[in-house]
Amino acid sequence: MRSEETPFVGGPLDGRVLPVLVGPTGKPPRTYEVPVPGADGAPETVYVYRLEAAEQTRLLRLPRGWRYVYAPDAEPRHAHRRRS
Repeated sequence: MRSEETPFVGGPLDGRVLPVLVGPTGKPPRTYEVPVPGADGAPETVYVYRLEAAEQTRLLRLPRGWRYVYAPDAEPRHAHRRRS
């Protein structure tokens, strides 16, 4: 599988650049979810990031690179389970 270095904007991952697996077209998934375990039995928190084009070409407005932007109002898509 191929991965691409993708920057994150906003939220707890602000300013970080992480490798994200890309699909056969070279585009990362639409959303990126980060589960964070709760402290001392508290429920875990899931941070959701949405994909945006980092830049666009001048003439055809095609995306040139991708970035994830923090979406505080988004609901997690998948139920995250605690792994043993």
